[in-house]
Amino acid sequence: MEIYFDNAATSHPKPPEVLRAVEEALTEYNANPGRSGHARALAAGRVVLSTREALAHLLGAEDPMRIVFGFNCTDMLNLAIKGSLKRGDHVVSSMLEHNSVLRVLGELERRGQISTTLVAPRADGAVDPEDIRRAIRRNTRLVVLTHASNVTGAIQPVAAVGALCQEIGVRYLIDGAQALGAMPVNVRALRCDLYAFPGHKSLLGPQGTGGLYIAPGCTLNTLREGGTGSSSDSMLQPTELPERYEAGTVNLPGLAGLGAGVKHVASRLTQIMIRERELTSAIWEELSNIQGVEIYSPRQEAARAGIVSFNLGDLSSSQAADALDRSGIAVRGGLHCAPGTHRLLGTVRRGAVRVSVGNENSFDEIDAFIKAVREMI
Repeated sequence: MEIYFDNAATSHPKPPEVLRAVEEALTEYNANPGRSGHARALAAGRVVLSTREALAHLLGAEDPMRIVFGFNCTDMLNLAIKGSLKRGDHVVSSMLEHNSVLRVLGELERRGQISTTLVAPRADGAVDPEDIRRAIRRNTRLVVLTHASNVTGAIQPVAAVGALCQEIGVRYLIDGAQALGAMPVNVRALRCDLYAFPGHKSLLGPQGTGGLYIAPGCTLNTLREGGTGSSSDSMLQPTELPERYEAGTVNLPGLAGLGAGVKHVASRLTQIMIRERELTSAIWEELSNIQGVEIYSPRQEAARAGIVSFNLGDLSSSQAADALDRSGIAVRGGLHCAPGTHRLLGTVRRGAVRVSVGNENSFDEIDAFIKAVREMI
């Protein structure tokens, strides 16, 4: 039986209610939400709205219409970044970011449209908000920061950076790919203008789903225009949310499954957070007792998400991950789409083995994993 420790890539298994919701969307009310007035279309529209409302509640957002859906978190980060910037703008971000941020900024910079400053974290893996303050210039338009590193799991001081951005008057975007669904998130307390998230990770929904919270008063340029089912007499994209940013047919079965996943998570979020911290701490402590293992994730339980990254002996991360896979244990080796983090860790050549837990993992599975690591050593 396979042991699945790759939840930072996508969560597994999905709750039974998520599977049922996807099936029901394709069978019981399969229609195009917002496009027709018949019973099926209205039922589909209600399910999409219910998902929006569940996410708004989880995020602490007052208006569910300010939750916009897209293909995935990468899609939403593209909208948030490109929709915020104009030629000559400056962006402050960190070396910890995923390529979903770094490549967007890198391409805009390559075209000569923007300039970027990437702040390095401290020795504990977290960015110092004062370093972000020092990096801000007169033409800084946007600050982008991951909520938690997808390589080390190190949780960033997102609330302190939010207070700083609000004080200075700079737009603030958080990449919540490794956070939402795994820890409490309140967008008003974080003082962020934009919060992007995937549906298929800790929210336990299907792949091909993602969303973006857009704060009141924050307007983005659109990346796509098209049919919305509203203002159909106009050749211009509607200005109302969420239609302004949701051109074309939404992913009904995906959003139905996402809604079920969000409700599942919201009803037991504290339990999930405690469980994943306990599992991750057990992995960290056990690995730290094995000679030849180098751990890159923070030791403090409250300082990391459900991720522990490491290398062992002289093996490359790919060799170690392949060996674990042959033992029936699914982890991820490589660079994890975060080149800046690996440069800081000195692991650009060999990558790192990433173990990422979910609420369904067990301590027995951790014992089997540790036994396999010891055998490799």
